[in-house]
Amino acid sequence: SVGETLIDPMVPCLNYSPARALQGLHYQRLKEVCPMLDRGEKNTYACCSRSQLDALEDSLTMSKAVLIRCPSCAENFAHLHCINTCSPNQSQTVRVTKTMNVTHEGKVREAVVAYQAFMSTTFADAAFQSCKNVRIPATGGFAIGTMCGRYGAKLCTPQRWYDFQGDSSNGLAPLDIDFRLIPEGVTEGLPKGVVPYNGKALKCNETTPSGGLVCSCQDCQQSCPVMPPPPLPAEPFRLMGTDGFLVISIILLCFFLFAFQLIDPSEVTRIEKTSLAAQEFLSSLFRAWGTLIASHPFKVLLLAAIPVLILAIGLMHIELTTDPVQLWSAPSSRARREKDFHDKYFDPFFRTNQLILTAPGRTGHTYDSLLFGQQNFSGIISKDLIIELLELQTRIQFWSEDLNRNASLKDVCFAPLNPSDPSLTDCAVNSLPQYFQNSLANLNAKVNMTKLGQTKEVDWRDHFIYCVNSPLSFKDITDLGLSCMADYGAPVFPFLAVGGYDNEDYTNAEALILTFSLNNYDRRDARFKVALQWENEFLKIVQEYQRDPNTNFTFAYMAERSLEDEINRTTAEDIPIFMISYAVVFVYIAVALGEYSSWKRILVDSKFLVGLGGILVVGWSVLASMGFYAWIGIPSSLVILQVVPFLVLAVGADNIFIFVLEYQRDVRRPGEKREEQIGRVLGNVAPSMLLCSVSESVCFFLGGLSTMPAVKSFALYAALAVLMDFMLQMTAFVALLSLDARRQDNNRCELVCCVTVSSQRPNKPNEGFLLPLMRKYYAPVLLHPVSRIVVMVVFIFMLCGSLFLMFHVTVGLDQELAMPQDSYMLEYFKYLYKYFEVGVPTYFVTTKGFNFTTVEGMNGVCSSVGCDQFSLTQKIQYATEYPELSYLAIPANSWVDDFIDWLNPGSKCCRLYTLGPNAGQFCPADKSPFLCGRKCMKTPSNGVLRPSVEQFNRFLPDFLGNRPDLQCPKGVIKDVIIQETLCVTESEPTRCLPLFPASRFMAYHTPLTNSKEFTAALQKARELAHNITIGMRKIPGTSPDFEVFPYTVTYVFYEQYLTIVPEGLFNISLCLLPTFVVCCLLLGMDVISGLLNLLTIVMIVVDTVGVMTLWGIDYNAVALINLVTAVGISVEFVSHLTRSFALSTKPTHVERAMEATANMGSAVFAGVAMTNLPGIIVLAFAKAQLIQIFFFRLNLVITLLGMAHGLIFLPVLLSYFGPGVNKAVLLQLQQAKAKASQELELSNSTRKAYYDNLSYEDNERRQELDSASTTSPTGACRPSENMAKQHMEKEERIDRF
Repeated sequence: SVGETLIDPMVPCLNYSPARALQGLHYQRLKEVCPMLDRGEKNTYACCSRSQLDALEDSLTMSKAVLIRCPSCAENFAHLHCINTCSPNQSQTVRVTKTMNVTHEGKVREAVVAYQAFMSTTFADAAFQSCKNVRIPATGGFAIGTMCGRYGAKLCTPQRWYDFQGDSSNGLAPLDIDFRLIPEGVTEGLPKGVVPYNGKALKCNETTPSGGLVCSCQDCQQSCPVMPPPPLPAEPFRLMGTDGFLVISIILLCFFLFAFQLIDPSEVTRIEKTSLAAQEFLSSLFRAWGTLIASHPFKVLLLAAIPVLILAIGLMHIELTTDPVQLWSAPSSRARREKDFHDKYFDPFFRTNQLILTAPGRTGHTYDSLLFGQQNFSGIISKDLIIELLELQTRIQFWSEDLNRNASLKDVCFAPLNPSDPSLTDCAVNSLPQYFQNSLANLNAKVNMTKLGQTKEVDWRDHFIYCVNSPLSFKDITDLGLSCMADYGAPVFPFLAVGGYDNEDYTNAEALILTFSLNNYDRRDARFKVALQWENEFLKIVQEYQRDPNTNFTFAYMAERSLEDEINRTTAEDIPIFMISYAVVFVYIAVALGEYSSWKRILVDSKFLVGLGGILVVGWSVLASMGFYAWIGIPSSLVILQVVPFLVLAVGADNIFIFVLEYQRDVRRPGEKREEQIGRVLGNVAPSMLLCSVSESVCFFLGGLSTMPAVKSFALYAALAVLMDFMLQMTAFVALLSLDARRQDNNRCELVCCVTVSSQRPNKPNEGFLLPLMRKYYAPVLLHPVSRIVVMVVFIFMLCGSLFLMFHVTVGLDQELAMPQDSYMLEYFKYLYKYFEVGVPTYFVTTKGFNFTTVEGMNGVCSSVGCDQFSLTQKIQYATEYPELSYLAIPANSWVDDFIDWLNPGSKCCRLYTLGPNAGQFCPADKSPFLCGRKCMKTPSNGVLRPSVEQFNRFLPDFLGNRPDLQCPKGVIKDVIIQETLCVTESEPTRCLPLFPASRFMAYHTPLTNSKEFTAALQKARELAHNITIGMRKIPGTSPDFEVFPYTVTYVFYEQYLTIVPEGLFNISLCLLPTFVVCCLLLGMDVISGLLNLLTIVMIVVDTVGVMTLWGIDYNAVALINLVTAVGISVEFVSHLTRSFALSTKPTHVERAMEATANMGSAVFAGVAMTNLPGIIVLAFAKAQLIQIFFFRLNLVITLLGMAHGLIFLPVLLSYFGPGVNKAVLLQLQQAKAKASQELELSNSTRKAYYDNLSYEDNERRQELDSASTTSPTGACRPSENMAKQHMEKEERIDRF
C-alpha cells in the first residue's frame, strides 16, 4: 500500500513472469471478481494474485455501488480493469511508465505506480455508451457525472471518463493510469509489441454472460419501449379558421339586434297578476312599525344598542386568519388533505430563507488552471466575495425568550442527517462556501501540483471547477484533497449554489445563492416562535447589511415569513387609506342629505348628524356581524375587514338616501303627526329596501356554501352585516331621523341644538337639484326614440364583446401582486425568475395499501435492472423527457432503488458481523472487513437482486439508519415511513412486521414563473400520478384504495385555479337566484320584472369580467369576492328602479320609465353611485397592488357599469319590455281619488275637484294657484285654514317605489 487515498491503494509489483494457470480458491476468486476472464478451471490463466484480486474488488466497490443498477455497464467497467490487472496478455495492452521501491514485510520490492493502458476506441466507446445514462436514484442525476471529474455528465466523453478513473488524485484510483484510446486499425505511434485491447463491450440492452438482465429504461435508452409522444395541449377553440368565441359572440350580436328589431312592444304578452295584497301588507306593516319607532326614539336607540353591544363583545374572541393556507384552501380540498397527509407522516416542507446575490459592476478574470486549462470567472465568483458571503452566514444569533438562552441556526435548522441533536455543521445550508465545508482555511488553501511535467499552484478555483461538475465527490482531483460535500453531509448541486449561467458554464455565473432551510414546526409549537424569531433576525441583519455602504453585493432576499409579513404590513399601512375613503363617503352623505332651502337655515336643514348616524349604523352592523361569528368560532380575515364595511356602506347609504330623500319630498298631511308622516314614508320605501336587503343577504348566505374559506367567510360575514344593517335602519336610523325631524321642526341648529333660527321651514316638498334635472333633461333625452335604439345597440354590443373577452380572462394571482410596490419581495421575485435554473421539488407520495416487500411490489416502483418498464419511477422518467408539457425537469429519486443497491453484495454497504458479540447482525460500512466478512445477500445469477420478504423487513431499518459516507454513499432516507403491526401466522408465534403507510419519491419541476405555469404543473402532475395509481393497483396485493398523489408546498395555493371557474359560476349563480325569486315574490309574482331585473344584473357581471380582461385584472379568489359583491351592488342599482317602474300607473311604458328614472334614478345615483365613487377613487392611492387592482380598479368598474346599466340601459329596457300597468294598483288609485273627492265635497261644496292622473309638475302648479287664491282680497279664510285646505286638496301620494 502506498500514498494516501480515500481507500487503501494496493498496487502491483513489477513482474514480467508468464501468466499462471489458476485453480482452487484462486480460480474461484477470479471468477467472482473478473468473470469475463474465466475459461474454466485449469484452462484459465491470469497475471494477478489473490491479494491483487481482493484489492481490485475493493477499488471497484465505489464505482459498482452506483453502476450496479445496470449489469452490462458494471461488467464493462470491471472488464477493462480486469484486463489491465489480470489479463494473461497483460504486456500487450499495458506499458509500465513509473515504478518505485517500497519495503513490504521487510523486503524491498519494485512497485508499479503508473502505467499506460491501450484500448481500442471501439471498446471504449461501447463501454461508455452502456454507462452514460445510468442514474443515481437518490439525486436523479447521472452516475457518470460523479466519474468524470470537472466535466460532469453533460461534457463527459470516453477519454475524459477513463482519465478520471486513472487519476490517483481523485482519492479512488490506486495508481496513475494513462489510458490511450486508439482507433481500430491504427498502429502508428504504438510502442513495440503493444496491441490495443479490443474485447467485446456489452450494450446496455444486452444480457451479461453471467446471466445479468438488460438494463432498465431509466438507465438505458435502448431498453425503453417505443413510447408515443404525449398529446399536445388542446388547440384553442376555433370556428371557420378564427377564434371560436369571437364567432359565437358575433352571431349572438346579430341575433340580438335582429330580434330587437322584430319585437313590437305592443305585442309583448303582459303578465296580469296582482301584487296589491303583497304591497298593501308590507306598506301597512312598515307604516305602523315606522310610526311606533319614531314615537319612541330614545328607547329604540337603547334597545337597538343592547344586542349590538352583546354581539360586539364577541370581538374579544375574534380569530384573524393570516395563514395563506387556511385562507385560500378548504380543509376538505384535495390539496389540503394531501398536504395534511404528507405533513402527518413526513416533516412539513422546510422553511426557506434565501439570498440571491450579484455584483453587476464587478469585472471578471481569467484563470489558467493546471488541470482544467484557461477558465473565465465572472466578477461575482471571486474569493473576497465568497469570504464575505461566508461571514454573513455566521452572523445570526439572538436571545430567545422561549428557549431562555441565546438561539442560533442549530436550534431551528433542518438537519436531514442528524435531526435529533444537530450541531451547526449539521444544518442544511446550501451555498457556494459549502464546497469548502464553510471553512475559511479550506478556502484559503493552496498547494503546488505537478501534472504532465508542469508544476503550478492550485487553489480554491480548481476545487470549485471540479465540485460544480462533480458535486457528489468526497475528494477532488487536485493535491488539495478537499471534499465537495457540504459540511452537513449532503451534496450541494450547482443550481442551488450559483445562478444565471448558460449551458452549465458555472464559472461565469452571475449570481450566488445562499439558502437556509429551517424546520417547519406546527404553529402551536414553541419552536415555531423561535423559527420566526430567527427569520426576523435574519431579515434585520440582511437589511442592515444591504444598507451598509461598504457592501460589495447587490442582492435580493426573502424569509419564509416574508409573504405573510409584507401582506400584513401593507394592510396596516393602507388602513389610513380606507379610513380616508370612509371619511370621504361620510362627508358626502352628510352634505348630500341636507335640504338647504336658504342660507339662514343651512345649519338647521343640514343632515350632518343623520349622515353620521347612517355611518354608525353601518359600523354597528359590521361589528355585530363580526362579533356574532367570533362567538361561534368562524375566523375573520383581512379581506373581510376591507371589503365588508365597503359593501355594507354602499348598500346602507343607498337605503339612507332613498328614505331621507322620500321624506324630504313628502309633505305632512292635515292633522298628521310628524311620527305618522315618518311611518307613512317608511311604508312607501321600506318594501323596496326590504327587496334589496333580503336579495343581497340571501345571496351572500348562499355564497357561504363555497368551499373556498376566504370566499365562504366573506359571504357569511357580509350576509349577516347586510341583514343587521337593514334591521338597524328600520330601528335605530328611523329613531335618529325622528329626533332630527323634531330638531328641524323646532328650528334648532345641528350640533348646537340650543341655538334656534327665526326663519321657518317651508311647508312644501324639497326636490333638490337632481330630481328636476333628471325629470326635465336626462329622462326625456334618454328615452327619445333614437336614443333608445342607440342604447340598446350599444349595450347589446357590450354584452357580446364582453362574452368574447370573458373566455380570455387570465385565471390566477401572481404572488407579486400580493406585495406592496415598495416591498423587497418584488426584487426577490425578479432575481428568482432571472437566476434560478430549476423549479420547486415535488414529491410523488404513496398511501397505505401497497406491498413494497414483494418482488412484484419492488418491480412496480423501481427503475433499475429487472424493474417494470412502466413502474412508478419509470413513468416519471418518461414525463421528464417532455418538460415543456409535463413541467418536470429532473426524474424522481427512489428509496427502493437505493435500498436494492445498498443490499447488493458488490458494494460494502450491507454486511454482517462474523466475529464478536454482534455476530450475525448488521455491520456498518466503516467497520473493518476482518470483523464483517459476510454479505447480507448473495450475488444473484441473473444480476437482478431482490430481497425476500424476510430480508426486506430485516434490513430496511438498517438501511434507513445508515449515514452515507465514502464506503457506502447510501442511507438515511426520510422518504419511507415504517409502522409495526402484529402479524399472526400458523407456523410461527406472533411477530411484528413493518407496514408502509406512506412513502415518497422526489422529482423537480421546471422553473415556474406565474400562476398559469404553477397551475398547469399541478394539473399535469396529478394526471401523471393518476396514471401511476392505476398501474400500481394492478399489482397483486395492492389495496383498491391505494393512491399516488403529487405534493409540493405551492399546490395548496394553486389548486383553487383548477376549479375557480366552476366555483365562481356556482357562487354567482347562487347569488343571482335569490335576486330573481325575491323580486318576483315581493312584487306579487311579477315574473317579467324579475327576469328583466335578473338580465340586467347578469349583464353587469358579464361586462365586468370583460373589462377585467381589457384592464389586466386576473380572475382569482379576490376577484370572485368582488364579483359576488358586484351582484349585491347591482341589486341596488337595478331593483329599486325596477320596482318603481312596476308600480307606476302612467299610461305608457315610456312615461313610466321616465317617472321611474326621474324619481328613483336620482335617489340611486345620489345614494349608490356617488356614495361609492369618492371612496373608491381614494383607494387608488393605496400602496398594496392587491388593493389598487382588486379594490380600486375592479370596484370602479363595478360601480361605473352598475350605474350605466341601472340608469341608462334598464330604463330603456323597461320602456320596451317592461310589465304592463298593474290594474290592481290603478283601481286602488281610482278608489282613493273618489274617496278624496267625497271628502272635499263635504268640506267645500263650492270647489270643483278633478281627479286625473297628475304628474308632479301638476301638483306644483295647483299649489301655486291655491296659494294665489288664499292671498286674494276676497279670501275669507284665515291663513291656517288656507293651509289646511291646500293639504286637503293635495292628491294622495302614489307609491312610486
